[in-house]
Amino acid sequence: MITTDFVPGSPCMLDVGVPDVPAAASFYGAVLGWDYEPMGEEIEGGMFRKDGKMVAGLGRLTEEGARPAWMIYYTVADADATTRAVEAGGGTVRVAPTDIEQWGRMAQYSDPLGGQFAVWQPGESKGVDLVDAPGSLCWTELYTSDAGGARRFYGDVFGWRFTDMPMPGGEGTYTLITPAGQPEDRMHGGLLEVGEDALSLAGGRPYWHPVFAVADCDAAVAQVNENGGTVQMGPVDAEGVGRMALCLDPFKADFVLLTPTQG
Repeated sequence: MITTDFVPGSPCMLDVGVPDVPAAASFYGAVLGWDYEPMGEEIEGGMFRKDGKMVAGLGRLTEEGARPAWMIYYTVADADATTRAVEAGGGTVRVAPTDIEQWGRMAQYSDPLGGQFAVWQPGESKGVDLVDAPGSLCWTELYTSDAGGARRFYGDVFGWRFTDMPMPGGEGTYTLITPAGQPEDRMHGGLLEVGEDALSLAGGRPYWHPVFAVADCDAAVAQVNENGGTVQMGPVDAEGVGRMALCLDPFKADFVLLTPTQG
């Protein structure tokens, strides 16, 4: 469960980069019931809100050759120390630690196989205002070609604790992620080793994607289809998890919709 008392290593913020900000704002508004709040005339981007609470960010994609995608930020106490740990583990610094006015300090990285992620050292802003509720982030997930390597790298960078569980039907192992020093009910994500075909979105590189809670997965999927997105998988029922679908927005940024199993 993700909560807003963000501890080191827990997801605290996320944003999506796309080539068309107004179109993305319209799409996610229809699918997740989000309201879009522009930052101002000087910045092409802004914040998504659900019932007045910040749930995510939106910006125009400016990096040449970059694919539209969600970026997930994890809380750290010291972004500079995290940067050193990333480099020591064979990762790459994409954006060096940078102060965002008084709000906090951020950095972006790639893991050794190219999976992109980010960190946030909180200042006045700790992160998003709403999680683990309909229309907000409830889980994070990494698809990778090397689960063992991912465990070593992210374990060294964040101190995460990992727990393996068998996939239904003997289809492999899913690894659950818990922040360092936290109980199992603070699990915030998972990682899955997948084949090359499952990594085609990112040109064969690993990638993280967010899972958004929704009250009715089928209704949300219908909005994906009606508003220019596509559905790669589902909706399907996952025992003990809920009803879920893997989706792409109109620009092929991937995300998951989940109606969690009650209790």
